[in-house]
Amino acid sequence: MTDGWVLPDDVLRDAPAYTPRPFELADLELILSGAYAPLGGFHTRADLTSLRSRGRLADGTAWPVSVTLEVPASLIAGLDLTNPLLRMLVLTDLEGAPVAAVDVVDAWPSRDGFSAVGGRVRRLGDGQQGPFQRLRRNPEEVRALLPPGRVLGVIADRPLHRPQLAQIAHAARTLAAHLLILIPIADSGISGLPPEVLVRTVFAARDRMPPATLVAVPLIRRGDEIRDALLRAKVAAAYGVTHLLSTGEMLSGGGPRVLVPRELAYDNRDGQWRWREDIPPRNRRLALSQEEIDDLLDRGFPLPEWHTPPAVARELARARPPRRHRGLVVFFTGLSGSGKSTIARGVADALRESGDRTITLLDGDVVRRELSAGLTFSKADRDRNVRRIGWVASEIGRHQGVAICCPIAPYEQARAAARQMARDAGAGFLLVWVATPLQVCEARDRKGLYAKARAGQLTGMTGIDDPYEDPTDADLVLDTTETTIEAGVQAVLHHLTETGWVEPRLQPA
Repeated sequence: MTDGWVLPDDVLRDAPAYTPRPFELADLELILSGAYAPLGGFHTRADLTSLRSRGRLADGTAWPVSVTLEVPASLIAGLDLTNPLLRMLVLTDLEGAPVAAVDVVDAWPSRDGFSAVGGRVRRLGDGQQGPFQRLRRNPEEVRALLPPGRVLGVIADRPLHRPQLAQIAHAARTLAAHLLILIPIADSGISGLPPEVLVRTVFAARDRMPPATLVAVPLIRRGDEIRDALLRAKVAAAYGVTHLLSTGEMLSGGGPRVLVPRELAYDNRDGQWRWREDIPPRNRRLALSQEEIDDLLDRGFPLPEWHTPPAVARELARARPPRRHRGLVVFFTGLSGSGKSTIARGVADALRESGDRTITLLDGDVVRRELSAGLTFSKADRDRNVRRIGWVASEIGRHQGVAICCPIAPYEQARAAARQMARDAGAGFLLVWVATPLQVCEARDRKGLYAKARAGQLTGMTGIDDPYEDPTDADLVLDTTETTIEAGVQAVLHHLTETGWVEPRLQPA
């Protein structure tokens, strides 16, 4: 059985399909659920023009910011915007399953190779996927559950420690309001935790809260603080929130009344959290920063009970085990002949000797043969190759293994994508740049590639007729011009030991 819209089979079969970007999928789900009400689709050019000039959509509806969708221009070329049956665009989730159809009534160029489209959206199928489905209620369902009166909304985009719980309890008590916790689940967000882990940490703190309703909402951060704030306030209002408690850097820009709590501190005289200025300095302990919390977890130390409820601390320790037990991606990058593959193999061999971790070596040439056969050396295919390596490595890291990768990876954007995939999987990421100069690499030329490139027999050779973008975010930089491969291996192992990823070992006499 389905609550969605069923298109005629021939229309659905012939309509082009596209998987939007993650933030567009989040917008789509918020539109379909009614959290963006009265918005029923993606904005058209007329909406955007009206929004910029008077803060309202073309039909006069007040709305804070633009909600748009971009698709490849080639998809739009096959649509007939004058025919309702020939202008449908099917949107799929990340696994390719159809989730909605857009009735494209407007399309215009937005960036190179892409067009923005506007039009109403309708659900296809029931859309029931992902963990914690019981929490993914739509606004109408949630409003029906809320008691009459004030509703205090909290967007729990990070775990709730004792200072946050004390602020929530004080605000709910002062307002005599019912508590509604909105948990963002569209991405890892500001906490860096997978959405399912964030949900578990919030549930672990539930017995420390006033009576509350918990809802999972596909909110996603776009990197634009004002835009995020306006949309979050709009969504909170749709769920029935009358007062919104600001937490950390979260701001609000409309809708419910926003409460900005005063800073709390721990009073060691009686173990209570109070306004900071009400506690004598000698008895005052400030809340731990996120960096301090991460450092304790990384080193395997328990979070102090005065700061974090034990149940929350257990969930965080399970999600972020000590570095020595956590998955890790060691990503080498550098020119051909720089020594990166040889160093990577040496590091892999040394770690295998210890037997503490499961080691997988993803050599660039082997990956090209086994995983990326058929790809060329165009920029798009090089990026695709690095993303494949990054995805496999992140999955190894997700299961507490160590992936050692050594592609050339010449482009910053692809390297950043590999880093983000590892972080999203809960793994660490170490970027090692083997910065051996081109002239040294070319002099070595063990594979004869530089000679072929200079002779015009090979095109797309990094450093010759294709650029290498020097990393600006490398965790470790090596140069094998004057040092041995063994010294490079030891430098990497030393860094891994010093940063806690590898247990220190006594050297044999």
